[in-house]
Amino acid sequence: MVMNAPIVLHRAHAFNLQIAGESMELSATQQAPQAQPWDRPFWKPVHGKEGVFAYLVIIHVLSIIGVILFPLPSLKVLGMTLLFTAFGGLGTTVCYHRMLAHKTVRTNRFIEQLLIFWAVFNGSGHPASWVAYHRLHHSFTDLPEDISSPKQGGFWWAHLRWLYQTEPADKKRWAPELTGGIYRIWGWAETPVILFSIFCGLILGFGWIGFFWMGAIRLLYSLHMQCLVNSLTHLGEAKEGDSSINLWWLGPFQLSAWGENWHKNHHTHAGSARLGLRWYQTDIGWYFIWMLEAIGLAHSIKRPRAS
Repeated sequence: MVMNAPIVLHRAHAFNLQIAGESMELSATQQAPQAQPWDRPFWKPVHGKEGVFAYLVIIHVLSIIGVILFPLPSLKVLGMTLLFTAFGGLGTTVCYHRMLAHKTVRTNRFIEQLLIFWAVFNGSGHPASWVAYHRLHHSFTDLPEDISSPKQGGFWWAHLRWLYQTEPADKKRWAPELTGGIYRIWGWAETPVILFSIFCGLILGFGWIGFFWMGAIRLLYSLHMQCLVNSLTHLGEAKEGDSSINLWWLGPFQLSAWGENWHKNHHTHAGSARLGLRWYQTDIGWYFIWMLEAIGLAHSIKRPRAS
């Protein structure tokens, strides 16, 4: 037995080294930083978001070509472009944001579905998807769970990349009321509507100049004006949590979505249909809601609480 002691000790030592090695490997695995979605190459969409990425590339490329070929549209084409931009902006800010996501205003089914059409035409996607992302954002504003925060992934992540480099928000969890009933129609109508939006200039007889300006250039403008709300208006100095700010100078560039620039107001009074709380804070979406209420087409409007 004494002669076998060195062998036993050697085996015990080897066993201890093996255990220590496995422990160190496990510890290293546990301590290794988890890969974040913004660490991916910017050109690499997540599985299932290839279509979103392709859409973004297409409207950017077409817009560049359009500006080179037709730097100055005719007044008729410019007028139609601005009109479609205005309708689309109202669809997004009034219907998707204030009506569906926050339930701060109600209207009849026809007006609601008409506004949804213009929001989809505006490139804002399916109502359930938009609302799910937005409610998730409000639940975890500028925290690690907030998938569109510049505090986590930086400006360009919040501005554009999260659209095609994050997993879809759980619509069943965040927007269950928009996944069934009449809203199901937008599941198959979304693609035809966005194709019509891109080609509407040609379809409506405005030629190639209409194709570029009423289609891709309009969609690109609307995209970036909407995305600036995610990026620029969340660059406040709060160390933790909500870093939203109001940006007065952004509003005039947002056309009919003017009002979304009062983003600090919105996060402070998320249950209010009105975003511009002061008389000098222009809020086109609120004026539109007020007009609908005045003619009996909107009701149950929630206003900001006195602070």
